[in-house]
Order: sequence, then structure tokens, then C-alpha cells
Amino acid sequence: MNTQWHTIESSGAAQPPLSVRVYKSGGENRTPPLVLYLRGGSFLEQGGQCPELPVARALADNGAVVIEADYSTTSCNEFPAVIDCAFEALDCLSNHRKQYGSAKSLLFVAGEEAGGNVAAGLALKARDRMPGKLAGQILLSPMIDPLMASTSFRDADKIGMRQRWAEGWSHYLAKACGFAHPYAAPCHCTRLNRVAPALIFTAEDDPLRDETVNYAGRLSDAGVQVRQRVFPAGSGWTGLYRGEGGKWLSSVCAEFSDFVQDLKH
Repeated sequence: MNTQWHTIESSGAAQPPLSVRVYKSGGENRTPPLVLYLRGGSFLEQGGQCPELPVARALADNGAVVIEADYSTTSCNEFPAVIDCAFEALDCLSNHRKQYGSAKSLLFVAGEEAGGNVAAGLALKARDRMPGKLAGQILLSPMIDPLMASTSFRDADKIGMRQRWAEGWSHYLAKACGFAHPYAAPCHCTRLNRVAPALIFTAEDDPLRDETVNYAGRLSDAGVQVRQRVFPAGSGWTGLYRGEGGKWLSSVCAEFSDFVQDLKH
């Protein structure tokens, strides 16, 4: 099932229309969770007519309504325009829940790799600008540490990502004052309390494992509800960076379903 991109009007008069595509199935869920999904691409790829994302499609096939937002084209993949664009998409989705699901649908933000950075930063901004409206954040190997100095990151060359990630960080932060802003590099944020509950994924052989696990730990230490899944080495998780799925998709969907149920009860 292929989805089509379309534009929606942003809530800010000065903002250009947002380009999104909706993944959904023909299920009977009257209050489906709504997920704003942000793709990876290392802050180097343009959005638009890209192939469907395996995780977004799998979540939709399991009952969620997933709205993928093209945060990169209008923002040129530069901070802070990326966060501003993503926040407009989240605010629009929050204000039009009935259009996609139900007024009672829980609202989530999810992202993989570079999109995981944006999702984490967006969860912080949502705490500050629209408190109480975001039910949770789903981070899949978020690319959140521009220092790139962790032990696990040494394996980035094994999957051909070290140079790409370095170039991506350089591009993303080109107009920022270093990486001090918490929305730009959430792992360096010193105030994580009251941010939305988190569901976080990585794998033992993932170069972004350490920064992902460390961020999960810091969220938990700040009193944030965290569910974390670390897949075993050899599970094929790093295919995520090439737009590939795998057997782990069913586990991601199961964890998400449990996460939603926990938040409901």
C-alpha cells in the first residue's frame, strides 16, 4: 500500500504549508494513537517523494495512524528551522486530532536516527510550549550526541556511517551557536523532568547504542517514565539506517502497543 504526499496549512501565518503523508490501515480502532513520524537521513537527505518507512508502515498496520512530516525540505536540514517545522506539524496534528483519529486519540512523536534527534528535541519543546498534549516519544537509535565520542560509536566505520554522521552534524549545526541548545542536542540538556514518557530502541551492535542508552538513563533519572529495548547483535537493526525493516519490526510494534496501554491505564 503506497501513501501519497499532500500539503496541509500550518497554524503559523508566516509558515509555509507542511508536506505530510498518512499511513493507516483499515482497522476498527475508534481512538487510534496518532504518531507524528520523522525519518532519518543524517540531516543530509531531502524529504518529499521518498519510499515508505518500514517502521511507520508497521505501526500503521498495527492500528496507529502515522503522519510522516517532511521536516527537511523547507528547513534545509538546519537548526533551529528543523525544530520549528516539526513543532508546526505536531501542533497542527494536535489541533486536528478528529481529522486523523479521534479527539481522544493519544498523540506521539517518533523518529529514527536524525529524526530521533528531532523527536527528542520536539518532546522538550512540547513540554515547554504545549504541556500535557504529547502522550509519549518513540526514539529509534536517536542521533543525539554531536561529540560522536562514545565507545559504541567506534563501530560506525563498520557500517559506513562515521563520515556521513560527521557531515550531518556539521550541516545541522551550521547556523547554531555550537550545540548548547537543548533542542539541538537533547543528550546535553540539563532539564529533562516533565518531558513525555519515552519508548527507546537500539541494538548491541548499533554505533548509536551508547548515546541512546545514556539518554534513556538520564530521562529515567529525571523521573520520566522510560521503556527501553536493546536488540541483540546480529538482529539486523542497523538496516534501519538504509531504510530496511527486519524481524525486529514485530517487537517494535508489540512494545509500542504495550507502551500505549500503560499510558492509558
